[in-house]
Amino acid sequence: MVFRKPPDGGWGWVIVVVSFFTQFLCYGSPLAVGVLYLEWLDAFGEGKGKTAWVGSLANGIGLLASPVCSVCVSSFGARPVAIFSGFMVAGGLMMSSFAPNIYFLYISYGIVVGLGCGLLYTATVTITCHYFDKRRGLALGLISTGSSVGLFIYAALQRELIDLYGLDGCLLIVGALSLNILACGSLMRPLESSDSPPPENTCVDKVPDQYFVYHEKEKTVEENISILEKGYIDEKCANNIPDYKQDSILNKNVLSSINVNEKDTYKKKVVEQTNFCKQLAKRKWQLYLNYWEETVVLFKNKVFSALFVAILLFDIGGFPPSLLMEDVARSANINEDDYHMPLISIIGIMTTVGKLTLGILADFKWVNTLYLYVTTLLMTGVALFAIPFAKSYLTLAMLSGILGFLTGNWSIFPYVTTKTVGIEKLTHAYGILMFFAGLGNSLGPPIVGWFYDWTQEYDTAFYFSGFCVLLGGFLLLLAALPCWNACTSQSSKLPPNTYSYKVASSA
Repeated sequence: MVFRKPPDGGWGWVIVVVSFFTQFLCYGSPLAVGVLYLEWLDAFGEGKGKTAWVGSLANGIGLLASPVCSVCVSSFGARPVAIFSGFMVAGGLMMSSFAPNIYFLYISYGIVVGLGCGLLYTATVTITCHYFDKRRGLALGLISTGSSVGLFIYAALQRELIDLYGLDGCLLIVGALSLNILACGSLMRPLESSDSPPPENTCVDKVPDQYFVYHEKEKTVEENISILEKGYIDEKCANNIPDYKQDSILNKNVLSSINVNEKDTYKKKVVEQTNFCKQLAKRKWQLYLNYWEETVVLFKNKVFSALFVAILLFDIGGFPPSLLMEDVARSANINEDDYHMPLISIIGIMTTVGKLTLGILADFKWVNTLYLYVTTLLMTGVALFAIPFAKSYLTLAMLSGILGFLTGNWSIFPYVTTKTVGIEKLTHAYGILMFFAGLGNSLGPPIVGWFYDWTQEYDTAFYFSGFCVLLGGFLLLLAALPCWNACTSQSSKLPPNTYSYKVASSA
């Protein structure tokens, strides 16, 4: 597949719209799982840490499987992966309505829905980066707001559906809504060159299997023809028999000639097949070696190494509020009559504002996106330290808004990754980083829940969360101060294949 120059518009805006609705439909319920979390606590009577695993798995398992998701998108394309993942999300939500215990939810809601969301997230980010270059920050900011708008709407929607139809009916209706992902996925047309003719000579390095199989088939046919022609000419010269009188004799002689040389031909073909298998195995092994060499090269980059530590600690500490804030308010004995809006909805709407604002800022040349990302981490850590001091709905709502806005840094994270490793390595590097982000998402809420089960209050838990986020921010800042400018300058001096996406687009 030969990619054209990113159009920064045109059908790319259709990709932005369908990616927005895809993230809206798939992440609406998992991000607003705090509403379901309260219902599951009452329905199954399990501890807070144990019940929190459901929501943390739904938001973390897809990120944990990001390397696999990246391979799937690279192998099959964004459109097939999006359509298949739509069935997974819808099916997992509907299955969860029949859950007899919390362990069933671990599989149906946590793993099935979470893996489907991870595949959809990777597909939407990858295809958007293909369609946009100069406006990539804006495009990523727009599509990432889909999950935030979903959080804002689904928090109120699921609560209303629970009041009307119960928990089971709510999950069935939300699962049916997720089937609209199929329509969105069908519009994710890949960016490829349709006006230029395909190359005559296939590149062996890129498609070794197809090349060798095709070459072997052609050689076998030519070999058979040459054997027949050779037998035919030898018999004709030896006997000097006219063609029109000796057809039957020639056919017998040709067959006998083939039988005589059958053993030599068989040995020759065995040798050729053996050499072919050796070449193919060597080529496959080289591909695996190249993959691990590229991974090692990525971790030699100080900024990238600090980035994966920062994203791990950020998700351990920064994700729990979106899942547990409603229970924090209930544990603080805040009167429900004081609620003007669910705290999760406030987080959702402010995350939308944060993603748009930060995405737009990332497109300005004078803004260093890495320093911008570090700033959001440090401010998030301070806000988490302030949660134990919030004893009223107003203060919790203000902190929810601040945390929601800062969580919008997800929109610039792909931008930071691209600037750090280059567009060609984006899928590879992003898959690794999302694995650690998923690990943090999976561990964060249960750890906070266990802190509550142990101390019967959330103060210690959020002190721990704030410390994790601040530690990750300071580590990334230390790695970025001496190396960020050097990293960006060295990336422009790398061989052409490092930015083969841009080279191919300019051809």
